[in-house]
Amino acid sequence: MNEFNISGTYIWYYCICKREVWLLAHALEADQQDENMQIGNIIHETSYSRSSKEVGFGHSKFDIISKDNGKLVVGEIKKSSRFVESSRMQLLFYLKELSDNNIAAEGVLMFPDEKRREVVKLDEEGKAKLENIINDIKQIISLEKAPPPVLIKYCKKCAYAEFCWA
Repeated sequence: MNEFNISGTYIWYYCICKREVWLLAHALEADQQDENMQIGNIIHETSYSRSSKEVGFGHSKFDIISKDNGKLVVGEIKKSSRFVESSRMQLLFYLKELSDNNIAAEGVLMFPDEKRREVVKLDEEGKAKLENIINDIKQIISLEKAPPPVLIKYCKKCAYAEFCWA
């Protein structure tokens, strides 16, 4: 775990459930047959077909990357805005990773089923939040055991539910 690389996925999970971060970091994969995961994958595959998809950069993989009026735009496709704050932080992580490599970019969250978009820009407040989250993730993944499960509103539809409530 010393050379562990945090990706946007860890940021997203962290903002929802700290236990999921530990499970993912320790190679305990979510139920890939989970209906919500499958729907999310279909939306991701079928939306925005004219854009460059799945672009790898560093330890991240951007859903979409494009140019708009000469600006680099990183897009993140989500099934719904239900997890908008975690999605926002994930996209800020991508923008920070680019910024750390002297690449200026803006972000856009895309919710195709809702026909909605949200522009995301990296600022000092976002950088500070990310730094705190990254430090906390490092602490969580270094734990010998997963944090205890905490019942939250997202547990009912979670693909990790069996790890917590079986």
